[in-house]
Amino acid sequence: MGVTIERDGRGVAHCFRCNMTESYRPKHGASVVSRAKSVPVPLQARKYDELSDYGRALWSETQPLAGVAVAYLEARRCHIPPVDSDLRFHPRLKHPSGYVGPALVGLITDALTGRPLSLHRTWVDADGNKADVDPPRLLLGRHRKQGGVIRLWPDEAVTYGLGIAEGIETALSLAWAHGPVWSLIDAGNLAVFPYLRGIESIVIAADNDPAGKVAARTCAVRWADAGAEVVVTRQLENDLNDTLQEGLCKKKQ
Repeated sequence: MGVTIERDGRGVAHCFRCNMTESYRPKHGASVVSRAKSVPVPLQARKYDELSDYGRALWSETQPLAGVAVAYLEARRCHIPPVDSDLRFHPRLKHPSGYVGPALVGLITDALTGRPLSLHRTWVDADGNKADVDPPRLLLGRHRKQGGVIRLWPDEAVTYGLGIAEGIETALSLAWAHGPVWSLIDAGNLAVFPYLRGIESIVIAADNDPAGKVAARTCAVRWADAGAEVVVTRQLENDLNDTLQEGLCKKKQ
């Protein structure tokens, strides 16, 4: 029970169990009895611990990389992954802004179990450039990302060694020298990337920013402590893909 008394003697009593409110005035006694209107509590948006039905339906609409998707990757000096890659192409994917156009779609799976978690989408235009939408890259909302990877090469191709990087383009740049490769999506996932039994060597393409450096070092220590051979790449530009594109621009000049 809660009671509020004003300076003029008026008061309001509220029972929290039955939700009844009663008002009192000193001259007239109890004059108003009412039940508070129930206020609906908004439900929290559902969060998915694995890929939702919507995500699975979207993934089922994708195709092997082709056309503008390949043009986009080639323009960025990326190695084209195999046909059984978890990076595919959607010819007409709707952006939250309303734009509909081609997109690269990456399936994010749990690094240990392979369970589908979410999707990573990159919209491109007809010329193979990033589409003029904001933002051009998006993860599925309310889906788990932590602990996930984009298997740019399938598990069967990963035997002795593996190359990893944050971004898709950076990982595919690394693939020219150290394949097979996976994308870890961001620094947070790179930092917690677990040691995978059976892999003896790992190459980490570190982004040249504070978060990227810390994540690469954290991952490298974990794998080294597990007995793996570890190589961490470094470059002057932000990431390895920037380095390759910078080299291409200089060659054209």
